[in-house]
Amino acid sequence: MLKEIIICIVIIIAIIFGNVVTQNYTKQSVAELTDTLSNLKDKVEQKNTDILEEETKKVEDKWEEKHNKLAYYIEHNELEKIEVELTTIKSNIETADYDHSIESIDKSMFLLKHVEDRYAFNLENIF
Repeated sequence: MLKEIIICIVIIIAIIFGNVVTQNYTKQSVAELTDTLSNLKDKVEQKNTDILEEETKKVEDKWEEKHNKLAYYIEHNELEKIEVELTTIKSNIETADYDHSIESIDKSMFLLKHVEDRYAFNLENIF
């Protein structure tokens, strides 16, 4: 009986530890990506075409860096929505459609925040 209780406690501790690690990584990733997107949005609003390509590349690189680890524990549909918006941003900037670029940047930031909220460890998400 004592052996089973110890095993259950170890499993619960491992689950909680894993959740804390993944939640912290998700928060950090969302914050970094949101900051990068905000910088891109500022450049788009200024219509600074010299820096836009460089900033778009930074967003792509940051997403590739974070996407691989996030894919381990976040639904692929959620990540795919974000990736579609990031691709839309890139194509809008390449075609100089800055109004739609800003719209896509805002949508991307909303989707990132949604992923962070959805996978947060709180009572609402448990039940």
